[in-house]
Amino acid sequence: MSSEGVDLKKRRFLTATTAVVGAVGAGFAAVPFIASWAPSERAKALGAPEEADISQLEPGALLRVKWRGKVCWVVHRTEQNLADLPKLVDRLADPDSEVPQQPEYCKNDTRSIKPQYAVLVGICTHLGCSPTYRPEVGPADLGADWLGGFFCPCHGSFFDLAGRVYAGVPAPLNLEVPPHQYLSEDVILIGVDGGAV
Repeated sequence: MSSEGVDLKKRRFLTATTAVVGAVGAGFAAVPFIASWAPSERAKALGAPEEADISQLEPGALLRVKWRGKVCWVVHRTEQNLADLPKLVDRLADPDSEVPQQPEYCKNDTRSIKPQYAVLVGICTHLGCSPTYRPEVGPADLGADWLGGFFCPCHGSFFDLAGRVYAGVPAPLNLEVPPHQYLSEDVILIGVDGGAV
């Protein structure tokens, strides 16, 4: 066969068109493949760390963050809250946090890296209910000696603003302190051990 009857311009155009269509097709095939490398929502729920922006968290306020399918609380404790914590020691089941419900770097009087911020898993250690945040002092339903904390209305367990459980309530342990670290003054990463910036 001779090359006299072949249109070289048409051949080049068809070759270039085939290459372009092939490259576009490879790109469409690669996108889902590369996307499959990212962790799934289920994998994220099983352990991916979560960031908490505390830049707008006023003293006395609580921020909720979901980590590993659990609600975590970040509480900005006031100076009065911090001053009240030592007053409760005689009423607590584990005031010195002897049971390991917190990372070693949070085994202190405030159970925190920075005293003004409590980072806690918001699940009661009795039957897994979610306690309510009760920061007010001396409310009628909790008594005049209540200095703020968490109350589990399901079975009547009380926790102070460091997540320490009161003695004589159904909950056997202090609230869990998740591993966390400060990425900056305003951002906490929950789920990764660390410390302060």
